Amino acid sequence: MTVHLGLSGYYLDNGNNKMAIQQADKLLKKHKDLHCAKVLKAIGLQRTGKQDEAFSLAQEVATLEPTDDNSLQALTILYREMHRPELVTKLYEAAVKKVPLSEEYHSHLFMAYARVGEYKKMQQAGMALYKTVPKNPYYFWSVMSLVMQAISAQDEKLAQTMFLPLAERMVEKMVKEEKIEAEAEVQLYFMILERLGKYVEALDMVRGPLGEKLTSELQSRENKCMMMYQRLQLWPECNALSYKLLLKNPDEWQFYLSYFDSLFHLMDKSWSPPNEEEHCVEGPVHTTVAEAVKFVVDRMEEEDKKDSRPLRGPYMACLELIHRLRQRGCPDEEELGDPLELMLQFFGKFGDKPCCITDLKIYLHLLPPEQHTQFENRLGELVPLGEVGEDGFGFPGDTKALQRHLCVCQLSRVLGLQHTLDTEGKLCLITELKAHYHYGLQFGKSCLKTELQFSDTYCLMVAHVYIDLWTETGDENMLWQCLGVLEEGLSYSPSNAQFKLLLLLLFCRLGAFQPVVDLYSSLDAKHVQHDTIGYLLTRYAGSLGQFAAASQSYNFSLRFFHSNQKDTSEYIIQAYKYGAFEKIPEFIAFRTRLNQSLHFAQVRTERMLLDLYTEADITSSLEESVKAMGLCPEEDDIPWDNMRDNRDLTVLFSWDPKDRELTEEHRRLSLEEESVWLKVRSLTLRLLASLALLGHAPSKRNSDKTNENGVSAKSSTLQTLLSQLDLTLQTAAQITEKQTQYPFLGPPSSRLASALSSGSCHCQASALQLSLTLQELETTGLDDSSELQTQICNSFKSLIVQLQELLSRCKGDVLEMKDSRLMTQPSLLETLVFFVETVCVVLWVASYSASVLRPLKSSLQKKKKKKTKDSSTAMPVVLSGFQEWTGSLQGIVTQALDHVKGQEASLTALKLAALTLGVGHAQTQEECGFTRAAMDKVQTSYLGSLQELGDLLRKRADSLKSLKF
Repeated sequence: MTVHLGLSGYYLDNGNNKMAIQQADKLLKKHKDLHCAKVLKAIGLQRTGKQDEAFSLAQEVATLEPTDDNSLQALTILYREMHRPELVTKLYEAAVKKVPLSEEYHSHLFMAYARVGEYKKMQQAGMALYKTVPKNPYYFWSVMSLVMQAISAQDEKLAQTMFLPLAERMVEKMVKEEKIEAEAEVQLYFMILERLGKYVEALDMVRGPLGEKLTSELQSRENKCMMMYQRLQLWPECNALSYKLLLKNPDEWQFYLSYFDSLFHLMDKSWSPPNEEEHCVEGPVHTTVAEAVKFVVDRMEEEDKKDSRPLRGPYMACLELIHRLRQRGCPDEEELGDPLELMLQFFGKFGDKPCCITDLKIYLHLLPPEQHTQFENRLGELVPLGEVGEDGFGFPGDTKALQRHLCVCQLSRVLGLQHTLDTEGKLCLITELKAHYHYGLQFGKSCLKTELQFSDTYCLMVAHVYIDLWTETGDENMLWQCLGVLEEGLSYSPSNAQFKLLLLLLFCRLGAFQPVVDLYSSLDAKHVQHDTIGYLLTRYAGSLGQFAAASQSYNFSLRFFHSNQKDTSEYIIQAYKYGAFEKIPEFIAFRTRLNQSLHFAQVRTERMLLDLYTEADITSSLEESVKAMGLCPEEDDIPWDNMRDNRDLTVLFSWDPKDRELTEEHRRLSLEEESVWLKVRSLTLRLLASLALLGHAPSKRNSDKTNENGVSAKSSTLQTLLSQLDLTLQTAAQITEKQTQYPFLGPPSSRLASALSSGSCHCQASALQLSLTLQELETTGLDDSSELQTQICNSFKSLIVQLQELLSRCKGDVLEMKDSRLMTQPSLLETLVFFVETVCVVLWVASYSASVLRPLKSSLQKKKKKKTKDSSTAMPVVLSGFQEWTGSLQGIVTQALDHVKGQEASLTALKLAALTLGVGHAQTQEECGFTRAAMDKVQTSYLGSLQELGDLLRKRADSLKSLKF
């Protein structure tokens, strides 16, 4: 028996689910009531897609309330895989009742409650566990569960008057009984006092004997004291402690900041130390600028005396103090020295470190514009370069000199000196940077593929200057050469994420999505990065016609978001087990942040829309597709009021000057734009769900039932959603009127402007509005509806005109050769995608129209048969109008297919080999090869997009044939 059980478990572990089921069946033939075998079989069934069988088999065992460890653990695994963690709690509740003294079952019950966030039950389970086995951790599990009730309470007053005071009393009891054992318990006590706003008590606790247990982190005790001093605005103590800590470690940047903050607070309050007593419990306090200046200068002088490498902190503190004194208009800054000389000194000491640029960048505003060129020249004098060669450049002799030269180039760009160059100057700069890049490759010959080349940053800067030239001159040749340079950089440094990110951005801007999927995949984005940088991929996924790749891209992101709930629960459980109580609220906040993510809402919505556009009425009906997705038009599950923009909009390196950088206003406008576009897409999705659920059964005229929960309720939902869409489109129009331009390396623009300018949004709204009018016709009937029929026929004609206009905006060559130059028009591709999406919506409305008109026509024919042969009745205008409409729709789809075929033919005929590359300045043969490779990728991607769009249009044309009657 044990052998068969072991084999079944072994097969499950190795993914051989069928063999696991067979082994379990063999056991069950001999022992039909063996719990564990049933559950192992259920796990195998669950993993082979037989969820219902698995669930009923598991419930057979669960209702018997097993207490053997194997069955309980196997059922826990099964319920987790079924995403039913709440069933695990019932399992262990029963086990604890039967075996009340089991420490293991009590702790499993506590963890089961933790997985579902039942904090009150966790508190009770923790105390029950402590009473059974009086160990400190169990007691504090219960205390932490009280804190979690406070954090999750909707009523802040309840948290402050009930949960937290109770938690405090529970800890105080242990303190009085001298039962506090671990640092985690002290940390929890501190957290409770802090949340209660009892900062004095928290400070006393940290300073007292309990504070001695705070040892796991460096300066944990001092950091907590500092935090409390700041909360209590005890600036003398804050200043004295910062001073004391900086004497020990003059490189701790956060202590410099608290030292300066407290100093200026004390100056503002005109605080002076008492004459005879100690300044404060932490020691001497500085209250004047002169003392601060002396303190910082002394730190720098001490670093200068050292034989070993100096620390950066004191030198940066000097610049920080100048910055703060300038803000306050204090003349004392002159005592610290000239910022230009100080920065040159800093560069002399740390210029060969990659962090030098980020350190100095913060303080460049201290230099007046007239000093910028002088500063660059003086920096250049500190860079050791070799003899000037034939090409006019001197090169660094080692990697340290290379890093110094790189830092000067970066600072030159940050100061805006590169941007002021004319076109010829920029082309010369590119030549110089390229020469340094190629020369620097020799230092990285022994680098592994996973390591970056020392000179990679030169290559990246070349790309940035090319982008400057492209945006300023509109010369697309600059963009092609930029792509070539990045492709070359990637060939030498295949792990460089910045090369990949910039290539990804440029290919997307060119409308070429095919190469982007592999680039993103090779970035190997981990965990939260799917939320922070996933937008770079998903923004363009659905809009460029690569539907299969788009689907894959959405899955990348969704897989992470869907596993977030389960994973976070595991982190919380581990935090309880190891007493990392302060991490638990962080995990909860992290989970909330992801659930409220703008990116998550966007990807979910776009994924469902994509599935509808590519599948509904092709593989299954619209109604079946909507039901399979579990879409409910009345429900809006997007947290609009708590939307979180988690995008990392500075993931691409930038050395642009302040006036070209991303601003907070840019971030705000981008979020506003993305939110409105999401609203448009979300409403479109819910409208399509409403259309699918309108019901094709004709309603009886003047029936009372019509106004009950039937079709009328569904049409009122449709009407409400259409009104919301209309308001959203008005807001969208106001936003697009602003024509916000974001920095090139900032957030990509949403699809909002192109959607509105193409006319697709209004065309889709008109089509969905038509379904409401048809609903009215269904209720009224053909006899008394001549005005309504005329209105419907006018809508048919209007939709044809709108579709024709939308198609005309797609006309033109997406890729063409002019004067041996390659020109792109990616906007045509995006408009074509909008056209295809709109055709899908119009055809679903046409399908609904047919379902309404068919019964009306058949009842009309029955009436005709009853009448005498003489009295002929004319065909109602709505029926002839519909037939004419479907014919016109067929014509438009055919035109679109002809356009797509024409584009495919002209793309295939393009011979890129005939292109003249390197116009403007010389390119080596190798560089030309990389540029051509990038062009090939764009051409191939365009062809792939057109083929997928053509395939979808052909499928839609086939579904259109079935609408005639």
